[in-house]
Formats: sequence, C-alpha cells, structure tokens
Amino acid sequence: MENFRTEIKWSIIFTLVMLLWMVAERFTGLHSTNIEYHYIVTNFFVIVAVLVYVFALLEKRKKDFGGKMNWIQGFISGLILTLGIIILTPFAQYITVEVITPDYFKNMIAYVIEKGEMSREQAEAAFNLRSYMIQSVMSAPLMGLFTSAIVAIFTRKK
Repeated sequence: MENFRTEIKWSIIFTLVMLLWMVAERFTGLHSTNIEYHYIVTNFFVIVAVLVYVFALLEKRKKDFGGKMNWIQGFISGLILTLGIIILTPFAQYITVEVITPDYFKNMIAYVIEKGEMSREQAEAAFNLRSYMIQSVMSAPLMGLFTSAIVAIFTRKK
C-alpha cells in the first residue's frame, strides 16, 4: 500500500472534487431550474478530471520516481488512480443523490418527459441511483484508461 500512497491520495481528491462539482451544479440550478443546461455544463468536468490526473502523475513523478518517470510508469500509476476512483465512485454517487441533490432524479425525469425525449418508464429506468452507479462504474475504467494513457505522455520525464 505504501507504493500506492500517491494514487490513493489523489483518488480521494478526485472524489472530493467531483462532489464539489455536484454541489456547484446544484447551487447553479443545473439540477432544477436550469436543468436544460445540465447536459452541456456537466461535460466540462472532464477538464477538471484531467487536471486531477495531471497533478497526481506530476506528484508521483516527483515524490515516488525521483523526478523521472517513463510513460509506462505514468500509465500504470494512472490505472491505479483509476481503480481507486472506480472504488469510490458509487459512494460519491450515493452522497450526490441522497445528500447534495436528492431531487435530481425527480427533476430530470420530469424534464425529459416534458420535452418528449422519453416515456415515464424509460426516464425512470434511466434516472435512478442504481442506473447511475452502474453507468459510472462502467464508464470510469474506459475514461481512466484513456486519460492515463494521454496524461502519461505529457508527464513523463527522463
């Protein structure tokens, strides 16, 4: 575990940043009065997520690899970071929908039905805690793999 201290630390930071993003979304009305903009604005979290990976790999390079890190070391570190994020994501989803914004699913269901984008049955199947947990745990490995591969290119140093 000592070898993975940096990745554990940054997976916790990533999760906390994600929760702060959810708080910001809620207080800007993206989960209620401005829900029509949610689809667009929520995608900007990708920038924040990539920055967390960059800071994590830069710290890994500096603290654990003595200032030198090749691509494979960075990539593996990114994958370990991703694993930590995958483990913490269901907890973050739960906190988001139960504490931060408990009306999100109700509001999103009403919005997509009103816009004619889904039937009530489709909306209820798509917008619930179980569905979101499954989606996030399924998408996190792919996004983490991709982000780790790209960020490792830019954080390597001979």
